[in-house]
Amino acid sequence: MSKEGLPQIEKVDATGLRVAVVTATWNADICDVLHERAVSTGRAAGAQVAEFRVVGALELPVVVQEAARRYDAVVALGCVIKGGTPHFDYVCDSVTAGLTRIALDESTPVGNGVLTTLTHEQAVERSGAEGSVEDKGAESMIAALSTALTLRQLRDE
Repeated sequence: MSKEGLPQIEKVDATGLRVAVVTATWNADICDVLHERAVSTGRAAGAQVAEFRVVGALELPVVVQEAARRYDAVVALGCVIKGGTPHFDYVCDSVTAGLTRIALDESTPVGNGVLTTLTHEQAVERSGAEGSVEDKGAESMIAALSTALTLRQLRDE
């Protein structure tokens, strides 16, 4: 698992920040957990959280881009599980490149919580579900909020 090397982040005070959570509905059992964990983490940190849904991972970038123009940070959540065709590689590459470009073009943090796994079991282990070893919904929210706070500090100088 990729949890190795994850920094310990103290609780983030995101009071006054507005964050959008954009979640795919494909692989709903996984995405619903990611979504709930991100939203609850954002609210616990004091952020105002808006929630949006799209069908699949490929639909995330266009909605994330619009949200990045309106919010202090955005969290993109989805789950792509490898099948027997190269489609997995195209989807993962497209989504990652799109989300990175949006963050840079809009100067808005985008927490990338799109799981890219080989199996459904790996996705469950990373989703934040009870008993899982990782919590990518919460981690993506913390990363986005922390980055938004750093940008606010830089812009206030």
